[in-house]
Amino acid sequence: MKSSLQGIEDVPIYGTVEAARYVRVPYETLRYWTLRSESVPPLIELAASRPPRLSFSNLLECHILSAMRGFYRLGVPKVRRALKTVHRLFPSLLHPLIDLDFQTDSVDLFIQQIPDVLIDVSKNGQLALKEVLSIHLQRIERDPHGPSSFFPFVEARSSTEPRIIAMNPAVAFGKPVIAGTGISTGVIATRFHARESLGELAKEYALPEAKLEEAVRWESRDVAA
Repeated sequence: MKSSLQGIEDVPIYGTVEAARYVRVPYETLRYWTLRSESVPPLIELAASRPPRLSFSNLLECHILSAMRGFYRLGVPKVRRALKTVHRLFPSLLHPLIDLDFQTDSVDLFIQQIPDVLIDVSKNGQLALKEVLSIHLQRIERDPHGPSSFFPFVEARSSTEPRIIAMNPAVAFGKPVIAGTGISTGVIATRFHARESLGELAKEYALPEAKLEEAVRWESRDVAA
């Protein structure tokens, strides 16, 4: 666990439509997660900007929420209760969804504080022992300061999905690139659709064709509900 500090990862750089596409959720779903009303706080707190924009940290929060809501089928009320408990236990955290190691058994949400002991935050902090798994957390790379890179799913939400596409707020203004390079996936897809072959592009960029093909696939994919 770490206390979030303001930095490049908290600069609002993604439009809401763009962010929804990156984390593969419908736009209206993402908008609901970030919507503030008089009676209900948002699941994801955005920095003040007009129009609303998301930071890299917010993007990762959406990624984790998509796992909770889509892959694990956890209802929004349960997630909201869990976040309320987390804010009570750790009031200094700005982004608890990514600052804490959330885990789930598809019924409840847990955070691990000591080995083999999980706190059930969806039940007001009750202790529990459970075996849990979250493939979504494996898509976030961390350094000593916190989350640094995000490897979004291109096709299947699976542990076998390759980590070829990367997003890092310090590289290409946080836009998708081929991992380990600063080469934009959008540039590769544009050149490919302009009838440049993957073989030609592979020679020019000194990269395997498979990585370039993944970049084209990423830019061409449909948003998953």
